[in-house]
Amino acid sequence: MRFTRPAGTNGGPQGLPGISTTGRRAGTFCMLLIVALAVQSTRVQVFQKKELDHNAANQRATIQRYSQPRGNLLVAGQPVTGSTETGGRYAYKRTYSDGALYAAVTGYSSQTYGNTQLEGVYDDVLSGTDPALAGWAVWDAVTRQQQPGGDVVTTIDPAAQRAAVQGLGNQKGAVAAIEPATGRILALASTPSYDPGSFAGTSNADQDAWKKLQDDPDQPMLNRALRQIYPPGSTFKVVTAAAALASGVVTDIDAPTDAPYPYVMPGTTTPLNNDTTACDRAGLSLDEAMTLSCNSVMGYLGVQTGLDRMTAMARNFGFNDAKLDTPVRAARSNFDTTMNTSQLALSSIGQYDTAATPLVMAMVAAGAANDGQVMHPQLVDKLTKADGSQVQLMHPSLYHQAFGSGVARQLQQLMVDVVENGTGRNARIPGAEVGGKTGTAQHGVDNSGTPYAWFIAWARPAGSGSVPPVAVAVVVADSQATDVTGGGLAAPIAKSVMQAVLNR
Repeated sequence: MRFTRPAGTNGGPQGLPGISTTGRRAGTFCMLLIVALAVQSTRVQVFQKKELDHNAANQRATIQRYSQPRGNLLVAGQPVTGSTETGGRYAYKRTYSDGALYAAVTGYSSQTYGNTQLEGVYDDVLSGTDPALAGWAVWDAVTRQQQPGGDVVTTIDPAAQRAAVQGLGNQKGAVAAIEPATGRILALASTPSYDPGSFAGTSNADQDAWKKLQDDPDQPMLNRALRQIYPPGSTFKVVTAAAALASGVVTDIDAPTDAPYPYVMPGTTTPLNNDTTACDRAGLSLDEAMTLSCNSVMGYLGVQTGLDRMTAMARNFGFNDAKLDTPVRAARSNFDTTMNTSQLALSSIGQYDTAATPLVMAMVAAGAANDGQVMHPQLVDKLTKADGSQVQLMHPSLYHQAFGSGVARQLQQLMVDVVENGTGRNARIPGAEVGGKTGTAQHGVDNSGTPYAWFIAWARPAGSGSVPPVAVAVVVADSQATDVTGGGLAAPIAKSVMQAVLNR
């Protein structure tokens, strides 16, 4: 039997009724739509995922971040942070048990204004979104399951921190204290301070608190210990002395130097003046120059050491490092690498364009105390899960070997003599050996600004001979005191911080 095609139709396979031209076109069009949809879906979900996740209009990640209690920042094993229920879209917000005391350490976590410092660096751990917290990382990534927030265990010594903040009081200033052998940061204080919990939420009160802090001319939210640089003044003479000793320009700290008086800076007719007439004579030894804080001698020795060796020594202590992380990044401390000799003379006494964070000046004191080994500054001991199990343990690491033990012994003696016989007497501690250096740094147009009062130091139990357990840098940037000097203002603060560590 023979089948015939019905009139007006197209034949299909096996003689079945065919599909019209219009039908094929419609099918092809539908197929193209499906392909286009698949391509668009792939583009959005794969290639644009990161961009969309971080889009300001995408609230999913923020809602997720605050959907559960946040992990804590710990000091000496105790949390200094917490979380409280809000009853709103963001279920929990951050709280701080002693916010102003630890603000320079913790930073803030705000539902409106984001996260900074340790709260920012470890936001994934604290919010529970870090894959390292998951037992089955791949499965949790696929299901987007959120783990309980982990904890960040800091290196801070609560007694040292409290001594630093109380010592600074109402003055503008900062303190950084370091354990020389490890680089662990024991105190990090900046005043005036602020309460990071005052704007942790989304209410009108939170927004008002934020605006008030932003408009405050005293800049309470500026982390002066890590993010502000100041001319270090005569505290930089420790770096100059280290460079002169390490390069062989000075071999005996008690022998007369070739420094003339007056010392006229090279290429100029300007003498480098001293703050005391006791320095106004030629041939002073390095020990005398450090004890009396003689500008003329130290400027001369910096020039004799030379720009390259001075720059290298400054770099050993953290100057000119734009990526100095604690893990919170510090501002770049500056020692110019292109200067004429008169500018080098000024830089060698901590003036001209030389500027440093308190953190870097604490590293200077710590390197001197630790036989020339400058350790990488470290603000965190470890990261843990909510149950206390370890996620990551931080280990001490060498930042630079600045000089050898022989130079270190001479440098330590110079600093001890400053405290025992010179401008640093206010830092003496009964039963302890203390080495330090004062600094009073001029600034402003024609040096018209209130001087910055500096003190850097280290301390250890008398007769121990061990690496000192603490080194500290203090700067008072603005004070109503009449004695605006490093020895008068900053040294007593450093003393109280060092005592707190020695007494623990």
